[in-house]
Amino acid sequence: MHQPHPSLLHGDLWAGNAGFSKKGPILFDPAVYVGDGETDLAMAELFGGFPDTFFEGYHQHTPIEKNYRLRKPIYQLYHILNHGLLFGAHYIAQAKQILDDINRH
Repeated sequence: MHQPHPSLLHGDLWAGNAGFSKKGPILFDPAVYVGDGETDLAMAELFGGFPDTFFEGYHQHTPIEKNYRLRKPIYQLYHILNHGLLFGAHYIAQAKQILDDINRH
């Protein structure tokens, strides 16, 4: 049973909300809340744009727990449904595909 430790989440972690300054990495446009850290990881994987080194660093800091690949589409579904509401049909079709994939497991 997955029992995550509560983590502070960015809430909208995609490459467009990340950057660098002279002092190091920075994150923009947070929608901060507390939840399962896998939620931000799933979001970062959803829309792409992060280099492999980002995920390697994440995994060194926080190893991926068993069955993450089964939880990931559930965490991604929220963002896809939200994008469907905002941007339309393409994301609704993607949400249906995710639901079909979840139902197969």
